[in-house]
Amino acid sequence: MTALPPCGEVKLGLVIDLDTCVGCHACVTSCKEWNTGGYGAPLSDLNAYGPEPEGAFLNRVHMYEAVPETGPAQVVNFPRSCLHCEDAPCVTVCPTGASYKRAEDGIVLVNEDACIGCGLCAWACPYGAREMDRAAGVMKKCTLCVDRIYNDNLPEEDRIPACVRACPTGARHFGDLGDEESAVSRLVAERGGFALMPEQGTKPVNRYLPPRPKAAPEPLSLAALAEPEAKGFLGWLDRALERL
Repeated sequence: MTALPPCGEVKLGLVIDLDTCVGCHACVTSCKEWNTGGYGAPLSDLNAYGPEPEGAFLNRVHMYEAVPETGPAQVVNFPRSCLHCEDAPCVTVCPTGASYKRAEDGIVLVNEDACIGCGLCAWACPYGAREMDRAAGVMKKCTLCVDRIYNDNLPEEDRIPACVRACPTGARHFGDLGDEESAVSRLVAERGGFALMPEQGTKPVNRYLPPRPKAAPEPLSLAALAEPEAKGFLGWLDRALERL
């Protein structure tokens, strides 16, 4: 098995706000575009416009209905990608050393020239963050856009992961989670950010901010219906129904 390098002080990762993620998939499409546009490791598609399309994605968004103990049920959009674990099992099981963790910033990457597509890393990852690219015959995963964040040819505002740059609601944040004074670390502390499945012992770097509880809507009272604004709307509705 491959030994992990000593964990460095810098731990680059993502903080994802489940309260403001609307499930628009802008992060998914921007990630796919950046990695198929010739900048990163291309992500292939098979039968993309057929009845059973297949393709490799480094980031996916799942939708769940959460039912709290009190209050109404609410939809939670849950983005999922590599968490760049401090104790990454995908690295230790890799028989060729293709999967590795960078000591300088904590990013977990795949050397595709050494990858034999055995799939052991996907089996070892408890988060389902690895995907086999059947066209290329190698495993793919989130790189935190390492080809963007260190690219001096890009404007400074673009030197962040493509998913973070594209998020229209500001639900995704990028920074050094090894620095307690960084903006992302302060955000995690303020909002009670949590690690995903900590019982696995992988020490994921990425954090999620919990959704805020939603208050139940106030029932419409007879007094409210008597208000002039309500009468005006109800009058318009009555007239519209009469025309049907």
